[in-house]
Amino acid sequence: MDRRHFLQSTSAVVAGSMLFAPQSGTAVGAMNPALSPSESAQKQESKMKIVVAADPFAVMLKNAIVAHLKEKGYEVTDVGSQVDRETAYFECCPTACQMLQEKKADYAILLCGTGMGMSIVANRFPGVTASCVESVFAAKMCRTINNANALCLGAMIWGEWMAKEAVDVFLTTKFTEALPQFADFLRDAAIKVENIRP
Repeated sequence: MDRRHFLQSTSAVVAGSMLFAPQSGTAVGAMNPALSPSESAQKQESKMKIVVAADPFAVMLKNAIVAHLKEKGYEVTDVGSQVDRETAYFECCPTACQMLQEKKADYAILLCGTGMGMSIVANRFPGVTASCVESVFAAKMCRTINNANALCLGAMIWGEWMAKEAVDVFLTTKFTEALPQFADFLRDAAIKVENIRP
């Protein structure tokens, strides 16, 4: 594979405002707050399930993201710390990952101080592909390139507004999106990576 061509192609994903453009099949009417009754019914049928977890460092950011997701129409399960109940990242992350494994959630949003702890724990679970990201672009590309199903964010790094943008992009980007010339390679790579269990 021509790696330079691959990198140039991924860079093109951002060009022309593709990063924030609405995607066909955008989940649960995201970016379209005014829905007709028939669209609302369709939205209910296709409601995406999101599990969210946070340690004590990220409770406030987690609460803002949970409220944001509910406003978008997602079905949200919060298994993390609360203002009056602290749960360490290595305690709440397994619960979220088990929900992914059991298909009780489509995606996970995992938050701690840096996002690193959540990512380390989550990637121990077969079938969970967690990406710790520090930019909206990376939140998009971990879906496009790596088919990640868990987004890890650090409350010490992310502001609320940008974190919401990252979550939106993560949940509305499809695997291999805007990279059709590499789709076969990326799908094959995802399978091979998942099978690496030393």
